[in-house]
Amino acid sequence: MPTATQTVKFDINLLHKYNQPVPRYTSYPPATELNESFQKIDFRGAIAAGNLQKTPLSLYAHIPFCDAPCYFCGCNTVISSRKEIAEPYLGYLIRHIEQVATTVDRDRLVQQMHWGGGTPNYFSFDQVERLWQSLQSQFTFAADAEISIEVNPRSLTKEYLQGLRNLGFNRISFGIQDFNPKVQEAVNRIQPEEMLFQGMEWMREVGFEGVNVDLIYGLPYQTLETFRETLAKTIALDPDRIAVFNFAYVPWLKPLQKKKIDPANLPSPEEKLQIMQMTIETLTKHGYVFIGMDHFAKPNDELAIAQREGNLHRNFQGYTTKPESDLLGFGMTSISMLQNVYTQNHKGLQDFYKAIDAGELPIERGVTLNADDILRRSVIMELMCQFELSQQEIEAKYHLTCDRDFGKYFAPERLQLRQLEADGLIELEKDHIEVTPAGRLLIRNIASVFDAYLKKNDLGKFSRSV
Repeated sequence: MPTATQTVKFDINLLHKYNQPVPRYTSYPPATELNESFQKIDFRGAIAAGNLQKTPLSLYAHIPFCDAPCYFCGCNTVISSRKEIAEPYLGYLIRHIEQVATTVDRDRLVQQMHWGGGTPNYFSFDQVERLWQSLQSQFTFAADAEISIEVNPRSLTKEYLQGLRNLGFNRISFGIQDFNPKVQEAVNRIQPEEMLFQGMEWMREVGFEGVNVDLIYGLPYQTLETFRETLAKTIALDPDRIAVFNFAYVPWLKPLQKKKIDPANLPSPEEKLQIMQMTIETLTKHGYVFIGMDHFAKPNDELAIAQREGNLHRNFQGYTTKPESDLLGFGMTSISMLQNVYTQNHKGLQDFYKAIDAGELPIERGVTLNADDILRRSVIMELMCQFELSQQEIEAKYHLTCDRDFGKYFAPERLQLRQLEADGLIELEKDHIEVTPAGRLLIRNIASVFDAYLKKNDLGKFSRSV
């Protein structure tokens, strides 16, 4: 498997050539292909197929509320300081869980559960307990299940964290984004350094098995040097995993970005690339393993082990070690990923409530994958996760025969791959595609070669690759 090279240099002309809008490929087909003509019977059919195959489960609960907006955020959130709005939502969320759980066999083990948002710790601890009890009563959890939650460090106490750990949460994640006060102010995410170190100390004291932190590069007023300082402080925190995301400036999708973020204050694509290269060099020098396209983990972390063994996978929640699970998403705007079906729930609170009251699945849109989708998904996810691809393994898995082997099936794509090879982004052999260290920084572009939907898509829906 290719590894990140600390001294990799990237041709700036290639940067301009490939800095195009492309999907992030948390799924294939991309979420933009979900549509409102989707038939809910297909969701039920996918549940039934999973029941028959005894496919393990991954659960996601979406808590959409935040006290104040973060200007960089691309999530579907509800901004309110009125905490009382959380109570009716919790009731509907529990009803949604019960609605879906009645169709799922109880002998299917939950291998993974994650609560995201929004801000899950917007809930009072009493509300957290009620949601936890609902999920525990409706599903069967594996003894070694990974159970994680995102928290906002600005509204944490040690007692709250101890309560989460006592319930059974074993992994926790929080956003740093940037330590620099000027950057924090520009994105409305002010959290003093002392607060972040105190939060980490509490998380360690109460016994979380794994702590993840998020950073974002490409934010207003960031420079190579200021982000170097952020990395130094992050390393001092000593988290188990570090996610380093590329800021997606998409004001046409997120009007708040247009209103609050002046693009003149954003680092240039060239400086963003320098920041990412420096990040890879710095974190790998300090013992972290470069995972996928934007994660770093300690060598003994499950993600690092999975990547070494070729078992890293990717879904709507990002990189995961649980490849065989069906993902069930609960709550407003959450996404499910089952067998050959993806669905997304209503994005509006009232629409979500109305569907639950009517006894209907609160699905707003979805897509049913065909055989070509599933084949291309496998190719794209292998490249996104393993950075190499055995054509022979794909042929065997999907029964591609001599008269229509990998090369013939993907004949148009081979022409594009030759150009990527000429630009030094991949190495092509007779039966093998390998991504180079330089290509790893543009893995979304490489994966997009196999995207059958990209040509008909409005590329403005996607963020740029750098």
